[in-house]
Order: sequence, then C-alpha cells, then structure tokens
Amino acid sequence: MALRPAAVDLLELSPDFVRDPYPVYAALRERGPVHHVRTPDGEHMWLVVGHEACRTAFTDPRLSRDWRRSGDVGQIINAEQDHPALAHMLMSDPPDHTRLRRLVAREFTPRRIEALAPRIQQITDELLDAMEADGDRRGDLVEAFAFPLPMTVICELLGVPALDREAFRGWSNEMVARTSAEAEARAYEEMPRYLGGLIDAKRAEPGDDLLSAMIHAVDEGGDRLSPAELVGMCVLLLIAGHETTVNMIGNGMRALFAHPGQLADLRADLGLLDGAIEEMLRYDGPVETCTERLALEDVEMGGTVIPKGSAVLIAMADADRDPARFEDPDRFDIRRDARGHIAFGHGLHYCLGAPLARMEGRIALRSLLERFPDLEGDADAARLSWVPGMLIRGVRELPVRW
Repeated sequence: MALRPAAVDLLELSPDFVRDPYPVYAALRERGPVHHVRTPDGEHMWLVVGHEACRTAFTDPRLSRDWRRSGDVGQIINAEQDHPALAHMLMSDPPDHTRLRRLVAREFTPRRIEALAPRIQQITDELLDAMEADGDRRGDLVEAFAFPLPMTVICELLGVPALDREAFRGWSNEMVARTSAEAEARAYEEMPRYLGGLIDAKRAEPGDDLLSAMIHAVDEGGDRLSPAELVGMCVLLLIAGHETTVNMIGNGMRALFAHPGQLADLRADLGLLDGAIEEMLRYDGPVETCTERLALEDVEMGGTVIPKGSAVLIAMADADRDPARFEDPDRFDIRRDARGHIAFGHGLHYCLGAPLARMEGRIALRSLLERFPDLEGDADAARLSWVPGMLIRGVRELPVRW
C-alpha cells in the first residue's frame, strides 16, 4: 500500500542545507524518490529526487504548472490569482504553453542567438576593462562581472532602458528568493506596472528589440500575445534571462577555485571550455529545484502518494549528482561527459534561453581566464552569503583577487 509520510525538516537533517544541500538530497534518495519535506522557508512541499524520477516527474501531465487555472497561486507566491506577471509559459500547460512558446520561440533561433555574440563580447570586454583598471586588483566577481553581463544582455535584448536595470535586480531577487512576503508583494506590484508603461511606449514607437517584436508578433492564424501575456513574458524573460547565467558563472568559478588542478588544466587548454561548462552545470547548476508543480490528482511515485493539491519540487541539483546516472558524481571533472544533465530542465518547459546562457558562459569564462591568468578566490566558501530558498543555487557575492 502506498504511504503518505510525515514531513521531513530539511534544516534538521542539516543546518548547513542552504550552503550544501547535496548530502541531504543523497540521503533522501537512498530512502526513495519522493519525500514530504519542510523547506528552509518553513513551507511544506513534496520533493522528487534521483535522475530517473526527476525526468519522469518533469513529463508527468498530472504535475501541472498552471496554478492560475487549477490551483491556488497564493500557495506558492504572494500574488493574486490573475496577476499579469504570471501570464507566461512557465505558468501554463498545453495547449496554452504550446501557443505561448510558439509566439516567442522565433526570437530565440540559433541564428539570432549567434548574432548576439559580438555584442556579448563587447560588454564582457568593457566589464573586464573596468576590473583591470581597479588598482586594488580584488573585488566581488558577482557585482563586477557575473551580474552585469547577463543583465545588460537581456535588458538590451528586450529594450529595457539602462537606468531601470538596478530596479529590476531588486524585483527579480524578491521574486526568486523573497526576503519577506511584503517585499515579494511589492515586487509583483511594481515590476508589472513599470513593464506596462514600457509596453505602451514600445507599441507607440517600436524599436529593434525583443519586446517590440513580441508586441507585433502574429502567427499564421492571427494569434498574438494579450496585454497581460506581454507583461508575463517580459517578467519571465528578464528573470530567467539573467538569474541562470549569473549563477552559472558564479557557481562555475567557485568550483574551479575549489579544484585548482582543474582550473590549471582549463587555463592550459581552453579547448576544454565547452565540456567544462556542461560539467559546471551538472556539478553545481544555477537552478536547484524547478518552480513548483501542482498535483492535479493523487500521484503515486516509488510507493509514495503525493496528495492532490500538493506543491511539488523536482530536485534538479540531486538528479545531476545521482550515481545511477553519473559515475562518481560528487567529483568535479571538466573532462567528464556531462551530457544528460537536467540543469536547464527537461520536457515541455526545457529552458528556451539555454543556448543564450551557454554562449554567454563560454564568452564570459574564456575572456575572464585569458584576461586574468592569476584570478583566484578570496574568501572561505563557508563565509559566503547564499541566495535563500531552494529555487536558485548561488551566492550573493564572490570575493576574488586578480
């Protein structure tokens, strides 16, 4: 008979869970693929661990992303049910998801992504120039490089004015890792209001940017994004368009600093870079768990029942450390064949911007290592400030010397 177990407190399993969740996930995986847990935020969730179970959960239609139609949005976000910031493809199931993704996918073709490379290189070089001009030769790699690079790229791509980017940083931080319910609610109020004004301006005077293209995008059947969907897609693209890359760069550099032999090998042969980026994504990817799924009915997995109406997290971080899929998974090895990781998700909601994130990562890391051959970490990892919660995996700052 399937069981409905009591909740396991993740912080009781390890007070160090936020900094290093991997041992906790491994211990849970040994017991089975599904667990009722209490998160560090005090929320009760159902957690799926293990590579095969996570891949299965990603494609199970009984685990929905459409909280607006099928659940209570307030169960996972401090926002109203019909909030326009939630009117995007990550909060929908087919056929709505299919329609929304189709309307924006044309802006993310390989040719269009590759055309961004020269500008990404230019932004990268300007940021490294500013670092090099600092006579102290030490600073915060997140603040100086890992954050402004992808934020500048996605804001330019969408057409968001430069002066508004710091406000977006604050809103994004609250939406992915809230500091309080009040601050989260404020972000959900202020960001869509700003975007509504920007959309009106772009509608009146279109530019050569993604937002203008989305406003005027019409498919073969005459379908187009509604006003709420335009706001929702902007929110999604701005947040997903920088959070993943910020933490891919930060986590990747932390892994290299912690494994100086691997760092030396990469410096000696930058031909290893593509494989190194995939290993960085597998070993300590930027997204720890998926955004919450909703169980549309009682769902049995591995002998455990996830009750109807429950919020479900898929532990992508654990899937990519599963020894059933990757040999010696806790070993960081830039020569490993890391294909098969699910750092960008799996199935319908696989990250549309993954090619852009990979290209930004390649340009950023190659340029950083070439410009600063003596770059090294400048702090004990245990003292770093970590992004709270279980969605984003990364640090708020990364002190370095160069």
